[in-house]
Amino acid sequence: MITSKQLPLSGVRVLEMGSLIAGPFAAKTLGDFGAQIIKIEPPVTGDPLRTWRTPDSNTSVWWHVQSRNKQSVAIDLRQPEGQDLVRRLAAEADVIIENFRPGTLEKWGLDYDTLAKLNPKLIMLRISGYGQTGPMRDLPGFGVIAEAMGGLRYITGVPGQAPVRPGISIGDSLSALHGVIGVMMALYHRASNGERGQMVDVALYESVFNIMEGALAEFDRYHMVREPSGSALQGVAPTNAYPCADERHILIAGNGDSIFKRLMQLIDRDDLANDPQLASNPGRVEHMPLIDEAITRWTLGRSLDDALKELASARIPAGKVFTIKDIAENEHYKARDMLCDIQLKDGSKLRVPGVVPKLSATPGSFDGGGPDLGEHTDKVLLAAGISNTQLIDLRAKGVIA
Repeated sequence: MITSKQLPLSGVRVLEMGSLIAGPFAAKTLGDFGAQIIKIEPPVTGDPLRTWRTPDSNTSVWWHVQSRNKQSVAIDLRQPEGQDLVRRLAAEADVIIENFRPGTLEKWGLDYDTLAKLNPKLIMLRISGYGQTGPMRDLPGFGVIAEAMGGLRYITGVPGQAPVRPGISIGDSLSALHGVIGVMMALYHRASNGERGQMVDVALYESVFNIMEGALAEFDRYHMVREPSGSALQGVAPTNAYPCADERHILIAGNGDSIFKRLMQLIDRDDLANDPQLASNPGRVEHMPLIDEAITRWTLGRSLDDALKELASARIPAGKVFTIKDIAENEHYKARDMLCDIQLKDGSKLRVPGVVPKLSATPGSFDGGGPDLGEHTDKVLLAAGISNTQLIDLRAKGVIA
C-alpha cells in the first residue's frame, strides 16, 4: 500500500488561489499525487463551484471531484490583512496557482515579483484567458471564448450549421493540464539546478490552439482552412460514426492502411480493399463518400453489438458512443480503478473518477471529497505562526472564516 510519504509530490506545498475550473483542476491533479493543497477561498461564499450544476445539501457533487485532497482556508483577499496572510503562506509555499484576470494580484501586492522576493524558490502558475502579456491581456476570458479563439469551435459541428460546444469546459481543462506540465518542469529545473523558481504563464486560448494539430501549417503552405466535418475527421479516412440496424451509432476508425484493407474485406468489398487508389490515406480522402456509403450499408445490416463483435474479431478499432450511464456500468473502467466510491461527511457514498495518469511505483490517491468552507483555516494559519488571539481578531473583522 502506498503511503502519503511515498507519493511523487509528497512535500510539495501548493497554495491555490484560483476558482471554478482551470486553476483548481490543476491543483487537484497535483494533489492526487501527494502535493499539499491549501485552497484560499473567499469567506461566506467560497469558490462558486460549490454551487454549480447539481447542489446536494447546498454543495455541488462536482465540488467533491474537483476539490479532493485540499484544505480550505477562508481569507478575504480584498482586505490588506488578508493579503498579509497570503504573503506569510506564500513564503513557505513551493507553488502558487491562480486564475484571476491579469493585474488582480498586482493590485493586491501578491504578484510573482513581489512574492518571489519573500520566497526566491517560489513557482507561480498563472492561468488567464489571453496570458499575462499582449494587447488582449486585460479582457475577461472564459473557456468558451478560448475554445473559439483557439480554433476548436469553428471545426466542431456539422457543415453549414452553427458551431457547437463540447459538453464540458474543455478549454479550462486543457489549460489546467498545460499548467501542470509547466509546474512539473519548473519543479524539475529548480531541483536540478538549485536555482530560483519561475512564473508559468498559461493562456486558455493557447492551450486550445496547441492541440490544433497541423491546421496552421496547412493554411500557411496550402491556404487550406480546416472546416467542420460532423462526426468524421477532415483529411483522414475512413473514420466516422455509422448507423446500425438498432438505430444506434458505431464509431469505426479504419484509417490505417492495413486496417482499411481488413475492414473492406470484412464488409465484402474486396474491390475497394484491392483498389490501388485507396491503398493510402490521400486516395481514400478523395473517395470518402464512396467508402462511407459502403461501410454504412454494412452497419445498417446488423445491430451495434453484433457489429462490434465482428469488427473486434477482424482487429479493427471500433466502439460505441458511451453515455455516463454506460461508463458507470463498464467493467473496463472498474478494472482500471476509474470508478471510485468515496464516503462524504454525512455518511453517504459518492462515485467519482479515479486518478490519471497511472504510475506503477507511486500511483496517485485520494480519500474523501472536498472540504467544507474554511474547514482548515485555523489549522493552517496556526501552523504559519498566527496566534489564537490574532485568529479571533481576524475573524471578528471578517478577514477569515
